[in-house]
Amino acid sequence: MLNKENSYNVYICGVGGQGIIKTSVIIGEAAMNEGYDVVMSEIHGMSQRGGVVSTELRIGGYKSSIIEKFKSDIILAFEPSEAVRALDKANKNTKIIFNTSPIIPSTLNQFNQVYPSVNSITESLNENYDSVYPVEGEKLAIESGSILSLNMVLLGAAIANDTFPLSKKSIIESMKNNLNIKFHNMNLNAIEKGYNIVKSS
Repeated sequence: MLNKENSYNVYICGVGGQGIIKTSVIIGEAAMNEGYDVVMSEIHGMSQRGGVVSTELRIGGYKSSIIEKFKSDIILAFEPSEAVRALDKANKNTKIIFNTSPIIPSTLNQFNQVYPSVNSITESLNENYDSVYPVEGEKLAIESGSILSLNMVLLGAAIANDTFPLSKKSIIESMKNNLNIKFHNMNLNAIEKGYNIVKSS
């Protein structure tokens, strides 16, 4: 149970255009609707499509909007390499959910660098962390109706974790409050697909 003495810390990261900020707003509103205090901070590299974006949410008790090192309860990474970049926020018990579809920066070729394979990222995470959930987010989003529902696939995966403090019902209500009504069914399908993937793992 969250109170003024502890918080549930959510770190969300990826690149611009993946719906990271909107996901944070939906979680934050759901938390407030359930009676929790919540604070959110945003860190933008270049928030337009392709630039690194991250947000930090603290639900419950907190002294700062910034999540300390190794204190995230859950990491939602919308891109595999961003999951690796976020590991200074993780501890062995952190739930790590990441989309397995990479967005390879054009700068890699300029500097003769190689993007690590998703399999190697997954193996490394599994060796060092107890709760790792690779999700074929883009595939499930397309099945739901559009790749634009990727963020709701990952949000569904997040709420499937037993330690996630917010109810599925309140997340869905917040989604409906924040997204255009004509996309509600698509995004509801996406939430369900992400939820079911983790529940069945």
